[in-house]
Amino acid sequence: MKIATVSCIHGDIENMMKFMDKISLLNIDIIVCNGDFTDYAIPRGFNRIDIGRIILEELKSLDKPLVTVPGSWDKELITLLKKETISCHGEGKIIDGVGFYGYGGAKTPFNTPFEPSESEMASGLEKAYRDVRKADVKIQVTHAPPFNTKADVIASGAHVGSDSVRKFIEKEQPESAVCAHIHESRCVDELGNTKIVNSGRFPEGHLGIISIDDSEVTAKLTSLI
Repeated sequence: MKIATVSCIHGDIENMMKFMDKISLLNIDIIVCNGDFTDYAIPRGFNRIDIGRIILEELKSLDKPLVTVPGSWDKELITLLKKETISCHGEGKIIDGVGFYGYGGAKTPFNTPFEPSESEMASGLEKAYRDVRKADVKIQVTHAPPFNTKADVIASGAHVGSDSVRKFIEKEQPESAVCAHIHESRCVDELGNTKIVNSGRFPEGHLGIISIDDSEVTAKLTSLI
């Protein structure tokens, strides 16, 4: 199985479209989107739901199972993602033996619409994990990166990720944990036995690939440019 993880589209539909044909050539089985479908600026005549629907339709055009969590700009999309049955925000989904569980949102200095507390993230992850506990392979899906890893380093060198996300990885050791939020920290890292992927911004041609072969999991970054 090959899973593509994309994130941080931030309403940039024009540049996202440049890479849709290329991603379709990668023989992907499942698409994971780690949130920030929208951004602070919304084009005149549209709202966040409109932008979210357009992006979802493009991702669904790949005709693959889609798994999502909301980003820090996507509070208004939480109900839509759940209604579309593609959300693993506080819940889990098992697809072909792979359990996806997660929680969206992330802390920022900018007072974005969806910034859950550490305790909310911890309880949300616990609730979601219960849905996939029996899955052969587990993948944690968050918008926030785990604290003090390669995935959460901003330009100043400070680590700004979530302590709750990190602690849950350390506790449950999923095969992989995919995240987003910190664009400049595109990386593959490890925390114990868990492979961490921050795929960077998809409208810049960046994505992550997680491959599962007989329960052996590998992770890498890919550029479509």
